[in-house]
Amino acid sequence: MLVVDNDTRQSALPIVERARKRLEIDIAYRTEPEQNIALARNAAVKYSGETDIAFIDDDEVPDKRWLLNLWKTLSQSEADGVLGPVRPFFPEGCPAWVAASGLCERPSHATGSVLEVGDCRTGNVLLRRRLFKDGRLFGPEFGRTGGEDAEFFKACIEAGSQFIWCDMAVARETVPPERWTVRYYLRKGMRIGVLTGEKIRSNPIYSRSMIALSLLAVAGYTVFLPFCLLGGRGFFVRHLAKSVYHLGRVLGFAGFSFLRERNDG
Repeated sequence: MLVVDNDTRQSALPIVERARKRLEIDIAYRTEPEQNIALARNAAVKYSGETDIAFIDDDEVPDKRWLLNLWKTLSQSEADGVLGPVRPFFPEGCPAWVAASGLCERPSHATGSVLEVGDCRTGNVLLRRRLFKDGRLFGPEFGRTGGEDAEFFKACIEAGSQFIWCDMAVARETVPPERWTVRYYLRKGMRIGVLTGEKIRSNPIYSRSMIALSLLAVAGYTVFLPFCLLGGRGFFVRHLAKSVYHLGRVLGFAGFSFLRERNDG
């Protein structure tokens, strides 16, 4: 097992030392001093030797057979990687509207399904080592804004790589108190919208139609949102967040860049 600590203070080292004693397994510890998630992932690739590589987010807890199920699915296919579902866990005290909004849910697929770019991410994935043989790594320019995994998978798929799904390889993500506010979901929607709008602006083939769609969506949600209140707070916040996302796409396309860095608070 390899741990790459993205902290010059080596704050994870005591945790690794305790895990070494308790689990009685070999855990290699490395440090990536520059705080950048892409550089931390690249360091993990660098120090992992010739093995296949599994990624899971630090706020996720895998089921007991998580890695085994990923490996079985991958070994029975010619795919370059396999992903599994990340399902939310709502701790005691979490407002009911958070779960009702569906904003913490992620799409799921039948085992063996071939995935599109939008289905791929580094939370809960097992990748074949060959993906990195040509020097392909995660882009450090996305290290603070997020999206380095999306760009990585996009490049892989465009080069002919294939990724599939394993619905039995489950990881669970606790929804912390910082995500129990409407502000969090609106900020997240705006940030992702702005970044998406910037990408659309760089693609002249699709830009006009996609931004026209977002303009129509903002207008439609403006009319529709008052009626969403009838469906409860969760239903209303879900559609409000969608409206803000499309507004962010328009603003990002127009060159208004803000809220670019990730902030889970």
